[in-house]
Amino acid sequence: MSSRSSGNVIMLALNRKLARELWHLKSQLLSIALVVATGIMTVVTMRGSYEALVITQDRYYQQTRFADIWAPLRRAPETLLAQIVSLPGVAAADVRINFMATLDLEDLDAPATGRFMSLPETGRPLLNDIVVQRGRYIEPGETAAVLINEKFARARGLNPGDSIRAIINGRARELDIVGTAISPEHVYTMPPGSLMPDDTRFGILWMGQRALGAAFDMDGAFNEAFVRIEPGINPAQVIAGLNELLYPYGGFGAYPRRDQPSHSILQGELDQNRVMGTAIPAVFLGVAVFLLHLVLGRLISTQRGEIAVLKAFGYHNSEIAMHFLLFAIVAVLMGILVGVIGGVYLGQAYIGIYQTYFDLPGLDYRLQPGLLVLASAVSLLGACTGASSAVLKAVRLPPAEAMRPEPPANFRAGWLERTGINRLLPSSTRMILRNMERKPWQSLMSALGVAMSVAILVIGLFMFDSIRFLMDLQFRAIQREDVAISFYEHQADRVQHELWRLPGVTRVEPYRSIPVRLRHGHHHRDSVIQGLSADGELRRVIGASGIAQPIPAEGLLLSRLLAERLDVATGDTVTVEILEGRRQQREAMIAGVIDDYMGVSATMELTALQRLSGEGPFISGAYLSVSADDTSALYRDLKQMPAVSGVASPDEMLASFESEMAQGIFVSVGFLVGFAAVIAVGVIYNGARIALSERGRELASLRVMGFHRREVAILLLGEQALITLMAIPMGWLIGYGMAWLVVEGMQTDMFRIPYVINPWTWLFTALITVAAATASALAVRRRLDRFDLISVLKTRE
Repeated sequence: MSSRSSGNVIMLALNRKLARELWHLKSQLLSIALVVATGIMTVVTMRGSYEALVITQDRYYQQTRFADIWAPLRRAPETLLAQIVSLPGVAAADVRINFMATLDLEDLDAPATGRFMSLPETGRPLLNDIVVQRGRYIEPGETAAVLINEKFARARGLNPGDSIRAIINGRARELDIVGTAISPEHVYTMPPGSLMPDDTRFGILWMGQRALGAAFDMDGAFNEAFVRIEPGINPAQVIAGLNELLYPYGGFGAYPRRDQPSHSILQGELDQNRVMGTAIPAVFLGVAVFLLHLVLGRLISTQRGEIAVLKAFGYHNSEIAMHFLLFAIVAVLMGILVGVIGGVYLGQAYIGIYQTYFDLPGLDYRLQPGLLVLASAVSLLGACTGASSAVLKAVRLPPAEAMRPEPPANFRAGWLERTGINRLLPSSTRMILRNMERKPWQSLMSALGVAMSVAILVIGLFMFDSIRFLMDLQFRAIQREDVAISFYEHQADRVQHELWRLPGVTRVEPYRSIPVRLRHGHHHRDSVIQGLSADGELRRVIGASGIAQPIPAEGLLLSRLLAERLDVATGDTVTVEILEGRRQQREAMIAGVIDDYMGVSATMELTALQRLSGEGPFISGAYLSVSADDTSALYRDLKQMPAVSGVASPDEMLASFESEMAQGIFVSVGFLVGFAAVIAVGVIYNGARIALSERGRELASLRVMGFHRREVAILLLGEQALITLMAIPMGWLIGYGMAWLVVEGMQTDMFRIPYVINPWTWLFTALITVAAATASALAVRRRLDRFDLISVLKTRE
C-alpha cells in the first residue's frame, strides 16, 4: 500500500472517531459553540455598529464640510470674514446669524423653541452645509421661506407647504416651510442647556441671510463664525487668534469640534461602543478557551488507552494532535456561523436604535469582511490555545504509560479535616467540599467564568441606574421649577412684577447667566456663571451627596471638574473675564467646590454676580412655580411676551427622555441577559457534565448501595451550586471595578456619569445567574436520572 493511501486510511479512521466523539459530546459541543457564537455576535454587532457609525460620520462630515472651530460673538460686520480667513492655520471660514426664538405651534400649549440659522443668499454654505431631505432649498429673495430639521418636522407632523408661526425679535411671523433638512451640527439635537433631545419642542430652522438679518436687526452683520483648519495645525493656535480678533466684537470664546455638543455626544457613544465591543467579546473568548481546555482535558483522560493503541499502530503525534484540535476547531466554526448570522441581525437592530437618536444620512449596517476575518482568526487562535495544553498532554504520553490506568489522586487530610469543620457537616457536604478542595484551580476558574457573566450584567445595568439617578437628581432635586423662561437680552429685575401677574404663578425666582473666561495661573476655561437667589427653592445647588449646598453671599461655587481644570481649591482666587457688556476683569474667591455631574459650572449669589458684572440689577430669566390648573393659560400669555426667547418644563423634558430611552433599555437589557445566561450555562453545564463523566462509576455505585436519585444529584450538582454561590459575589466585585473604569473613561466636560448601582441590580444579576444555573442543573439531572447502572458499573479504566 502506498504511503498516500495509507495516510488516507489513517485520516479516514480518525475522522470517523472524531465524528463519534462529536456526536457523543454534542450537548457540550453546542454549549461551547454557543459561547463562541455569542462572542462573535458581540464583535459583529458592536464593532460592526461602531464601524458603520464611524464610516457614516466621516463621509457625512466630509460631504458637508464640517467645521473644526466655532466662535460665537455679539455682533460683527460681514467684512470681518476676510480677516478671519487670513488668520494663520485657517483653511476656510464662514459666518452666519444664529438666534433663538419662540415657536407658536397650534397643537402645543407650551411655547416651543427654535434655533434660527442663516443660509447664504446664493450658493451653499462654505462650511457646515445642510442636506435637504424633502422639499427644496430656499431661493434667493424669499423672505418668509424656512427649512426645518427633519426630526422636528416628523415629530410635529410638519411637511413642505405647511406654515409655522414664530415670535422673532418680539414680532410674530408666519413662515412658509419649503423643505426639511439635516445638518452635521445637529446629528444629535438638544435644546440649549439640556443633554437630551426633545424633537417635539425644539427645532432648527434655516432662513436666507437677508431675511434673517432683517428680522433680528443684523443687516450686514453676523454673530457666529466657524473655520476649518489646515492639516497638522493645533486648533488651540487658531482659537487664540480668533479670540483676539473677535474680542472687540463681543466674542464669547471660540471652541473646538470636540466641544461641539452634537459631535461630543456622538463621539462619546462611539468611544463607549469601541470599548465594549472589545472588552465583552474578550470575556466570551476567555470562557470558551477555558471550556475547551476542560472538555478536551477530560476527553483525553478517558481515552488514554485509545491514544496508546493509536501510537502503537503507527499514528504520528501530529495526526493525534490534529485529531483533538479538530474538536476545538469544529466548535469554533459552528460558533462563527451562528455568531455571524445573529450578529448581523442584532447589528441591524442596534443601527435601528441609533437611527432614532442620531440624524446620520445613509446609516446602514454593513458587515465588513476585515472584521469577520479578524474575529474568526482570533476565535480559532484562542480555541487552539485552550486546547493546546490538553493536546500536548496526549502527544507527550508514552504508549506504555498510556496503557496503564491513570494513577489515583493523592488523598490527604485537607483543611476541612485539619480544622475539624468536617465533623459539623453532613456527609454529602463533606464530599462536595473535599472534591472542590482537591481541584482548587478548576473550581476557581469555573467560578471565575460564571463571575464574568455576573460582571457583564452589572456593567450594563449600572449605566441605567446611573442615568436614572442623574435624571432624578437633575429634574427632581435641582430643577424644582415648573417652568423656566429665558429672555433674548437681559432685563431689569423689575420684570419680576410682570411675571408674578401671569396666570397661576405662585413663586418667581430670577437668575442671571453671564459668559466668562476664568483664569488661574496659566490655566483658563470658558464657562457661564449662574447667579441664583441665596434663599431660592426652585433651583438649588446639589452635589453628588444629594445635599443642597448653601450659596455663599460672596465668592464662586465651582464644579469639581472645573476646579480641576483650573487647578484651584476653596480659598483660591481666580480672574473673571466677563465676555459681554464692557468685558471687565474682576477677581473672585473660590467659596466652595461642588462634586456635581453636569458640565463645568460656576454658581454665585445673584446680587453678588450683579455687582461683579458692574451692570446693575439685570436678570437673564426666571424660574416659576405654577398651579397645575393654570399652566395652559400661562403658556398662552408667555407666547405673547416678545422678550421671552425660550420656555422649558423639566417635567416634560424628563417625560420625553424616558419615552425615548425605553426602547433602548429594553433591547440592551435583553441582550445583556441573553449574553450572561450563555456564559453561565456554558460554564455550569460543562462543569456538571465533566463531573458526571469523571464520577459516573462512583455515583452509580452509590445508587446501587441504596442512595436515592435526589441524594446522588445533590452530590453531583451541589458542587456546581457552591461554585455559582462563590461566583456571584466575585462577579459583583469584578463588575463594580469595571463599572468604575467605565465611569472614569466616559467623563467629559459636558457631564460625568455618576457611579451608582441600585440594590435591585445586585439582586437581578444574582437571579439571572441562579436561573441559568438551575436550567443547567435540570438538564444534567435529567441525564443523571437516565443512568444505566449496569453499563456504567461494567466500565473499567
